[in-house]
Amino acid sequence: MSKNVYEELENIFRAGVARVDPALIFKKHVFLEQNKLLIKTETVSEKYDLDKYNSIIVLGAGKATAKMALALEKLMGSRITKGLISVKRGHTEKLERIKIIEAGHPVPNTESVRAAREIASLSREGDEKTLFINLISGGGSALLSYPYEDSSLKLSLEDKQKTTELLLASGASIQEINCIRKHISGIKGGRLAEMMFPADSLNLILSDVVGDRLDSIASGLTVTDESAFVDAVAIVEKYGLKAELPGKVMELLTRGSAGNIPETPKKGDSAFKKVRNILIGTNLTALLAAGEKALSLGYNVKLLSSRIIGDVKDAALMFLGIGQDIEIHNLLAEKPACIIGGGETTVILKGKGLGGRNQEMALHFLEGIYESGTGSESIYFLSAGTDGNDGPTDAAGAFASLEILREAENSGLDLDEYLENNDSYHFFEKIKRLLKTGATNTNVCDLQIMIVK
Repeated sequence: MSKNVYEELENIFRAGVARVDPALIFKKHVFLEQNKLLIKTETVSEKYDLDKYNSIIVLGAGKATAKMALALEKLMGSRITKGLISVKRGHTEKLERIKIIEAGHPVPNTESVRAAREIASLSREGDEKTLFINLISGGGSALLSYPYEDSSLKLSLEDKQKTTELLLASGASIQEINCIRKHISGIKGGRLAEMMFPADSLNLILSDVVGDRLDSIASGLTVTDESAFVDAVAIVEKYGLKAELPGKVMELLTRGSAGNIPETPKKGDSAFKKVRNILIGTNLTALLAAGEKALSLGYNVKLLSSRIIGDVKDAALMFLGIGQDIEIHNLLAEKPACIIGGGETTVILKGKGLGGRNQEMALHFLEGIYESGTGSESIYFLSAGTDGNDGPTDAAGAFASLEILREAENSGLDLDEYLENNDSYHFFEKIKRLLKTGATNTNVCDLQIMIVK
């Protein structure tokens, strides 16, 4: 029976991912009627008369952007003058009119810099007869790296790489990480919008951020920035990173907080009068689809939240506690039950192993089962990233259950050792309990699915 449960967990996850396939999203929300481009969502209705424009330039960055670009090419064809997008290596599609650069993620590389500089150059080509269509999804922060520079201070790619690595290892939230990214960048935090002015820009955005704040997705390329240099300095101090950050980065943040470097553009800036940002897909969309699939398989379904954040261990133990209450008391939902949540948790890196937050959560789920001592025989868990890549690995996530814990014990795996070294990937690889989907070319955070039989 347990084999079928793991298959059901995977099928429920894949149903959620399928619903946020950019091609499907575009088919649902983006239309062409004669020579008018229409965008219709549950909350937005926009129309662009394409006859007004001498050129239509497509730009973009993110893990889902290639599929978004493919859908747009199929819809608009030769109406697209030219374009350029930056995607994570391997997250590609065959495009005819829009150029692709495969760049580094989660840490930017030289291709990230090349992509940012080429997109910045294209963005400055526009005039009042130009329409920019920007395709933005999660991952765009690393995939467009434009180190800040002025007449007296110039950051390097290495400065940004070191800063990104430190932030990712610190346990900082994505909003905190992006606050600093914006203030050490020449293109993020609304600066791309400034470059495109006075052209019109339509920005179609797929959210990978809990709460769907547009200023956090891909570090808010086309959105006013509410954060300031002083906020960035406070984040550095909060996580004790001042002594470790590159000297030029600290100099930039310190000078900015003293008012000696221009802030990122704020509300009221004239550039944003020509900008339209539209959210076309979210984690909640995936949760709802996963819930529909679980219902069709005969489960009593409860959707917890699309906003699960915080430490992976806390999230894992929350799910396990809910599962144990259902197992023993039928609390929250009667068996057979399927509990589904989503969001983006964080990991504080202590070791040098390989893994991602979803695999780490599954490992902490096993730890919770072990420490419980008894029960949990009917609880099965999966945590996985909708982009198909959990951290710097080729796995989307991992499964967890009492059965899997016993498999690990029989294989002689020391749970504490792998947790201490943040080596969840190799733990689950040894017992063949990783979920590998390959790159999905979409990205709306993570899904957690728990079945209680």
